[in-house]
Amino acid sequence: MLLVLAARTDTTVGTVVPKIERQGVECLAFDPATYPASGTVTADFTGGRPRFTLRTGADEVDLGRVRAVWNRLATVPEAATAVAEPSHRAHAAGQARRLLDGIWETLAVPWLPGPPSAVRRAHNKIIHLARAVELGFTAPPTLVTNDPAAAGRMYERSEGRMVAKLIDDPPFTLRGETHTVFTTVTTRRMLTARHAIRHEPVILQPYVAKHVELRVTVVGERVFAAEIDSQSHRTTRDDWRHYDTGRVLCRPHALPRELERRCVDLVAGLGLTFGAIDLILTPEGDYVFLEINPNGEWGGVEEASGLPIGDAVARWLTGGTR
Repeated sequence: MLLVLAARTDTTVGTVVPKIERQGVECLAFDPATYPASGTVTADFTGGRPRFTLRTGADEVDLGRVRAVWNRLATVPEAATAVAEPSHRAHAAGQARRLLDGIWETLAVPWLPGPPSAVRRAHNKIIHLARAVELGFTAPPTLVTNDPAAAGRMYERSEGRMVAKLIDDPPFTLRGETHTVFTTVTTRRMLTARHAIRHEPVILQPYVAKHVELRVTVVGERVFAAEIDSQSHRTTRDDWRHYDTGRVLCRPHALPRELERRCVDLVAGLGLTFGAIDLILTPEGDYVFLEINPNGEWGGVEEASGLPIGDAVARWLTGGTR
């Protein structure tokens, strides 16, 4: 049995699961956000060896039957609406999350992209940037700081062409509206408010000129590189995540073999089996490492480029190419 941890509305799961089931592999989909509000999870240590069971509706599943786990952007537990007081809701959800985390870490089976603890660690830009540099990737000179004076010096070293990024980029609420921060080109006018970073550290780098941007998706030992012509449209020049596949070309890209191997080594070295790596190809032909997302989105890249990433995910999860 394959356990799929994903939101019920995840469309990418719907494209891969049929490929898996056609190979005769049973799939169990579980949305952690439905727990503990709906269903039960039990860890039983009374019989000599742990037994973990999941009940959803009338079905009870022994998680000992699971042979692999696909952690597909899993949601987190949410308390039932009957638990109304905010601190009680947070407490209930926290207890549920700790139970699930304990079970997931105990399941000694292959994970894509990796056990939750490995994914959390790899998400940390400080950790994966250090590992990438160790492996020989070229990375921009990078400063991570909440020191306004250091930010000013970095701006001068960047000759007025500096970008700012968040260490982590979850959405946040401002004046009742949800916002997401992408890579931001820093102007001298912005720098006059640099004292504000004392309250929150930020990543600062010189702006790297782009010929194209690359999203490199690694599935086990397989590498799928897509080049994104981000410079062809104004809204995508500084951060390709703004890109509109109807306007910006996305196509397969042949990486140098040594760089392809380095991408596989980076993913494996972070304890992962999957990773989405962002690179820049400069006008001079140099490849520059930006970051790795251990559970990065790939459905849109597959659709736009034609790269068979979903097939590779299905084969890995069924043991075909591990």
